[in-house]
Amino acid sequence: MTIKDIARLSGCGVATVSRVLNDHPDVSAETRRKVMAVVEEQGFQPNNNAKHLKQQASSSIAIIVKGTMNFLFAELVETVQSLLRDAGQDAAVYYLDEDANEVAFAGQLCRERRPMGILFLGGDLELFQAGFAPIAVPCVLLTNTARELGFDNLSSFTTDDQEAADQVIQLLAGQGHRHIGLLGGNWSCSQISYRRLTGCLGACRRLGLPFDVDRQCEPCRYSMPEAYAATRNLLERCPDLTAIFAISDVMALGAIRALNDLGKRVPEDISVVGYDGIVTGQYSLPRLTTVRQDAQRLAERGVDTLLRGITRNSPPVHELVPFQLIEGESVARLS
Repeated sequence: MTIKDIARLSGCGVATVSRVLNDHPDVSAETRRKVMAVVEEQGFQPNNNAKHLKQQASSSIAIIVKGTMNFLFAELVETVQSLLRDAGQDAAVYYLDEDANEVAFAGQLCRERRPMGILFLGGDLELFQAGFAPIAVPCVLLTNTARELGFDNLSSFTTDDQEAADQVIQLLAGQGHRHIGLLGGNWSCSQISYRRLTGCLGACRRLGLPFDVDRQCEPCRYSMPEAYAATRNLLERCPDLTAIFAISDVMALGAIRALNDLGKRVPEDISVVGYDGIVTGQYSLPRLTTVRQDAQRLAERGVDTLLRGITRNSPPVHELVPFQLIEGESVARLS
């Protein structure tokens, strides 16, 4: 009896059966139940010696990507892998749903694969606070800050999201916009989107702009289809909006499509600003106004710090990486 037999009898894939037997967190309860029912019925015993050898042989760096539709993360992964190859290091990339527990997954990896270090792309600080302590290998978090967590093996590099959002509102206000909607994200205080919301609120208060969070904010996941639907909801609730700030370029592109389908021209009828500075936004029609995060710098600092932690047991580093507000063609001055 092998895991191929278990897969055949349970109707699941071999990889899924392997994840169940290795107690991975990214398996549904129903799938786990089906596989374990066959295991118990057949009296299957995993080959622990082979599993141990596999664990011993694995020493690559793990890259854990939170979310599958984030184009900035795709650029970061490509750059990180290239930098690691140049340094003579192997890397294994793991993609999780944006609502998954990346820290629990990392802990599982450490027990099963024994990576030399882990680089997180995106992360929920509440999950790190609650579950990171057992992880002993050097780790780096990109695009969120772990400074306040105080772990001696966790560094972080991110953009000053609050200041960047503040500058977006200043730009829109300077073009005469007073009714601005905020699109996307999760408003938990441990999330990146919360800092962007905080930046918006601070700028609106300072500039005397009305901003009702319950009316003018519409959360959604990092995807064009979800942003498309969220934009329609936002405009139905707030038809007087003259500008939308989407907290990612992916969301901004979905918003522009939704606005077009609603018969609204961008930027003549409503302006749109994104966040990230992905290449796609510079080839969209209109060319996107956005906050450009320095993906190259984020990747370089993250990889260098992780390798220093692995080879020299260096102390953690926490830095803000500079951003640029790029004015494209998706914002117009109100007449």
